Amino acid sequence: MRKFSKTVLLVAATGMALSAGSVIAIAQSADQTDEAPPADDFSDIEAARQAEENGAPPPVVTPDGDAEIPPERMEALDNIAQVVAAIDSGAKRQGNNWELTIDDTQLLVVTDVTNGRMRIMTPIAPAESLPAEALMRLMQANFDSALDARYAIAQDLVWATFIHSLDDVSVREIASGMLQTKTLRDTFGTTFSSGALSFGGGDSNAIIGEQLQELLDQLEQDNTI
Repeated sequence: MRKFSKTVLLVAATGMALSAGSVIAIAQSADQTDEAPPADDFSDIEAARQAEENGAPPPVVTPDGDAEIPPERMEALDNIAQVVAAIDSGAKRQGNNWELTIDDTQLLVVTDVTNGRMRIMTPIAPAESLPAEALMRLMQANFDSALDARYAIAQDLVWATFIHSLDDVSVREIASGMLQTKTLRDTFGTTFSSGALSFGGGDSNAIIGEQLQELLDQLEQDNTI
């Protein structure tokens, strides 16, 4: 899990715009290890040999040669990039992470290609400002109305977040995850719903369903899916 500075997160939580690439730069810095692997350890050759023996496709080597990304994870990154572009043509990308905006909500998409994980998230409010009954309400929502996107607390902030494996995430799941994360932030303090399913009636289900279908139709026109 990448660590964001408390200053940057508090800026995000108060609704102020983050400078382009600021959060992503901090996120990437957390992935850097103190020690680099030896340049002559031949681990890439061994990995390719084992993949061939197991009948699996060889890993894809990035242009800079610094990392190997399995084909299914590379495909997931391409799909994320296409969905992000369809939603926000002005989105910022740094490495395999993105900053984008849906309406007035800023979303962060952070990936970990080494461990095959992705996270879509947006900050909501300082956790210390919430009374105990509000925190209880978040846990209740995570059980029945948040669904694929969830509320979480990290670095003293309340977040809306969608977490998934990179190895099997679909274009539809990426698009839905972004819309659900935004909706979870929008409904914080009211219905606490991601909009994917409403147990008590209301309009959220229909609204997010319509938004998702419009996005999928656009991606299909662009030959993404």
